[in-house]
Amino acid sequence: MSGARILALDVGKKRIGLAVSDELGVAARGIETLYRTRIRDDLAELQAVCTRWEIGTLLVGRPLHMSGHESRQSEYTCEFAERLGKYVRLPIVFWDERLTSAEAERMLREAGANLEQKKKAVDQMSAVLLLESYLGFRQLALVNEDGDVAR
Repeated sequence: MSGARILALDVGKKRIGLAVSDELGVAARGIETLYRTRIRDDLAELQAVCTRWEIGTLLVGRPLHMSGHESRQSEYTCEFAERLGKYVRLPIVFWDERLTSAEAERMLREAGANLEQKKKAVDQMSAVLLLESYLGFRQLALVNEDGDVAR
């Protein structure tokens, strides 16, 4: 995975928030929000993003109910992600996104963003939080109980 970036997607019916990792897989940054049109156009736009950023893996937020059960949006997101993965020929990792949108909205509210600014930024911020969570998990997985780096 060294040198290949991860693209995080916060998939919604109207917008897809995007965030990308650095080449080392330790930092996340928001890159844009894709305003959805037609599925073909969305897939083509995401393929262009994957090419431009040299993406090696797609990280897709999985919107579950607080109980952990699948939601209708979760099923829709999985279908879209599988179609995207085939289109761009990249592996997909699904990651629990519960509370990322709420956390993103809280952060934007605390930053004093108005309603219009929040609408523009919440999906991208959610993708950043999703990616940061995944990258943090990966870093922890590399360290065993004794604090030694796993090999």
